[in-house]
Amino acid sequence: MVNLTYENGAVTARLYGEIDHHIAPAMRAEIDSKCESCRPARLILDFSGVGFMDSSGIGLVMGRYRMISLLGGKLEVVNIPQNLKKIFVLSGLEGLGVIR
Repeated sequence: MVNLTYENGAVTARLYGEIDHHIAPAMRAEIDSKCESCRPARLILDFSGVGFMDSSGIGLVMGRYRMISLLGGKLEVVNIPQNLKKIFVLSGLEGLGVIR
């Protein structure tokens, strides 16, 4: 599901497996808890291990964007697999300027 690390003022969430409406709430809770305790300057969502994602994944990204912004930090979304890029484009997430 998610592997969290904190280093140099950044929380990195390495996501893996499938992100759907069954899994996303647990991922959200883990990521939010870590960010609230660490107050990072950056939250990095690493999608390199994600094989499938539905609209719950978009909600996960949007919610973490709002949460980290309220904490005064920035969001970065990295390593999006080719098969998921279209979802990110169609959802408008590129307009947030968080995709690296």
